Amino acid sequence: MSPRRIAVVGATGLVGTALLECLAARAFPVAELWPLASSGSLGRLASFGGRERAVLELERFDFERCEIAFFCTPGAVARAHLPRAQAAHCQVIDLSEASRSDETVPLLIPALDDTTARASPLRIASPCAATLQLAHLLHPLSAACGIERVSVTVLAPASAAGREAVETLARESIAALSGRGADDENVTPVAFRCSPVDEHAAEEPLRGALIARELQRVLVQPQLSVRVSVVRVPVFYGQAMEVALRLGKPVGAAAARDVLRSAPGVAVLELPGAGGYPTAAHEAANRDTVCVGRIREDLAPDAGLNLWVAADNVRTGAANAVEIAEALVQRPI
Repeated sequence: MSPRRIAVVGATGLVGTALLECLAARAFPVAELWPLASSGSLGRLASFGGRERAVLELERFDFERCEIAFFCTPGAVARAHLPRAQAAHCQVIDLSEASRSDETVPLLIPALDDTTARASPLRIASPCAATLQLAHLLHPLSAACGIERVSVTVLAPASAAGREAVETLARESIAALSGRGADDENVTPVAFRCSPVDEHAAEEPLRGALIARELQRVLVQPQLSVRVSVVRVPVFYGQAMEVALRLGKPVGAAAARDVLRSAPGVAVLELPGAGGYPTAAHEAANRDTVCVGRIREDLAPDAGLNLWVAADNVRTGAANAVEIAEALVQRPI
């Protein structure tokens, strides 16, 4: 693989920072790298490969300078600047909902299928972390026995909403533990509170309906019955979910474990005794893989299977985007 000229848009955010770490850890061939962010981040530095690099202003950057641009930004920022990158014939890998919600843009998980990347579309979407977690599990199970219905409860951490949400949770937690009240009584607090995601908020990227549609797309099963509920929980990093499946044919828990143990990007963690299951904050932290445990048959005799899933939501999202780039550079740009 020959080195590429890379831009990382949103380099100072949680996902952008993780993406830079993944590029370095996976020894992606980089000829030049430009960390980009809004004008408010000017003067900050981004670390890559043991070097500190000055963050450049996104609004002034000429995308003709680079070959691949990763967009690790909110959807509104991506929508504003994606056209410039595409007009410069820059290969775009977008991690935002701007491309994920556009069904004309390929939605790709290379660990499951990299043929789309090899066809080299100018713009590729990387699924959200929840979709990535689910797809890594459901793809092999679907191939082995078929899936008729998926029901999921996602426990989304503050980091799923970005750095500002993490800082807000930290600030509110300190205030609550210190006996102080909320700084703004007109703002609903997030510390020590679980709250469902508003399915009617158009700008909410974690709507269950969006995750369900993404899952249908990446599994290439548009008629699959999928129900996703998302709950924001007061933890900083690591996303967990409880998954209930109705399979096409009965499969015991032991057989399901065997299928998942051989699946790419999946780690089955089931230990005897109390606490023998993966947690997002410990076993899954700083890993690219999706951890699954508590694999058990449903009490109802309907070919049901229940699973507990945990992953580093920031890391898995960044790693998938880098894997897309790796698939792209297998052929000349």
